[in-house]
Amino acid sequence: MGSEFEMSMMRTLNFFLGLQIKQTKEGTMIHQQKYLRELLKKYGMKSTKPHDTPIPTSAKLDTDEKGEKVNETLHRGMIGSLLYLTASRPDIVYSIGLCARFQSNPKESHLKSVKRILKYLKGSDDLCLWYPSGAHFNLIGYADADFAGYYVDRKSTSGIAHFLGPCLISWGSRK
Repeated sequence: MGSEFEMSMMRTLNFFLGLQIKQTKEGTMIHQQKYLRELLKKYGMKSTKPHDTPIPTSAKLDTDEKGEKVNETLHRGMIGSLLYLTASRPDIVYSIGLCARFQSNPKESHLKSVKRILKYLKGSDDLCLWYPSGAHFNLIGYADADFAGYYVDRKSTSGIAHFLGPCLISWGSRK
């Protein structure tokens, strides 16, 4: 590529678009721990008790018509910040997608779910994406869906994950 384009290497890449990158002989680690610490501080969650999961397996979020309204700007800001964090945290994609469905009219129950994700992240801030050197490169894809599983509007939610060898390279979830 150097013959086609002018290129220069100033130094080892450590930080790129909010992603922290550490390269070693064994592989490359990508994480957003600094961003997560700033996020927890911004929303006053630094001293909260962590949770083991981002959302309970039995969670049934709905429109909560009788619930108390919360600040839409706060709720949307939290969702947006968490969506940015999914660049290095595929474990929270589904949970954030579920919470994002209620941005137009958020209630206290929805904000509580978003805060639970933050509490989960507080307890799992050491997780990262790891891409080992010299790994095999078989491309494998997985998909899953629940047929009409969202009981508010009976729409399905699907999820995908693509691996290149043992490394997760692409993921997503959508309604």
